[in-house]
Amino acid sequence: MKQVRQVQVTFDCAEPERVARFWCEVLGYVVPPPPEGFASWGDFDRSLPPERQGAAFACVDPTGAGPRLFFQRVPEGKAAKNRVHLDVRVGTGLVGDERLAALEAESARLVALGAVQVQVLRADGFNESCIPMRDIEGNEFCID
Repeated sequence: MKQVRQVQVTFDCAEPERVARFWCEVLGYVVPPPPEGFASWGDFDRSLPPERQGAAFACVDPTGAGPRLFFQRVPEGKAAKNRVHLDVRVGTGLVGDERLAALEAESARLVALGAVQVQVLRADGFNESCIPMRDIEGNEFCID
């Protein structure tokens, strides 16, 4: 039986390129090269029918370790809590005040990019601290 070896995470959104570029900044991802025969993604986009222009965008982990992120335009806005979300792991191996300081520093960086900090969940003896956030279109993610 063949096993799945790669995963792509897909975001429904209103402005695919804007949201993709936000996540590039969050994760250190990059925009992949445009399709063969096109000097830029803008050139490729302009080659599409008007109704498909700006409808999708992607970014990738430059190391190849993380999943490809794909952003697709949908007509409806976000209406409910995500059933799946990304955890941005900036506090791995850290505990207590040191972990919280790393999380808060990353939260401040992401707020400057347009994210929204929802709350700070402090360590409670069972779970370590984490910070629930929303991206520039309201999709939930956590800094942990």
